[in-house]
Amino acid sequence: MYVVARLLVVHHSPTRGVRTLTEAVLAGAHDDAITGVEVVVRPALEATAQDVLDADGYLLGTPANFGYMSGALKHFFDSTFLQIGGALSRSGSPDDSAGGTHGAPFGLYVHGRYDTTGALRSVTSIVGALGWRQSAEVLEVMGEVTGQDEEAAYELGGTLAALLSERPTRRELADRVRSRTAVTADLDPVAAVRAERDSR
Repeated sequence: MYVVARLLVVHHSPTRGVRTLTEAVLAGAHDDAITGVEVVVRPALEATAQDVLDADGYLLGTPANFGYMSGALKHFFDSTFLQIGGALSRSGSPDDSAGGTHGAPFGLYVHGRYDTTGALRSVTSIVGALGWRQSAEVLEVMGEVTGQDEEAAYELGGTLAALLSERPTRRELADRVRSRTAVTADLDPVAAVRAERDSR
């Protein structure tokens, strides 16, 4: 059975600049040279925890609003964080995670008028607590979106999609663990428990 990897693009694109970057990212992710990847696109206010859990990698897009990510992207994280493997410390701040999406690759693009630093920091703080792995350079664009910015966005989308086309999906990895556990269970029950623990 041929298993397709899934790239989830979660974005908030209220302005022409962010919309232009999102369109370029999606065009890159759909490049004809990339096979075996399904691209799922969700506006940040519509994305669900199940969307995240069903995906193998993530691309996030946001404007920089008052030194922070958009309220829509923040809502996405607030409404999914604990369900997708995030952890909170006793103080309520993000804590290190080894949850269900730990180790997944992600990319990020941010558009701002004057500064993107706060927006970048706020997103990377949360995805860091989820244990996601930055797999491409962050695309930070300020002011008018140029042709060069569009090319960089196209490359970002293509990079994440190509990365997923070359690695096993989560479903394939889970199947491997299950089959390895089943084989070792027949031979040695203790080995089966170790194999299952080591796969986490």
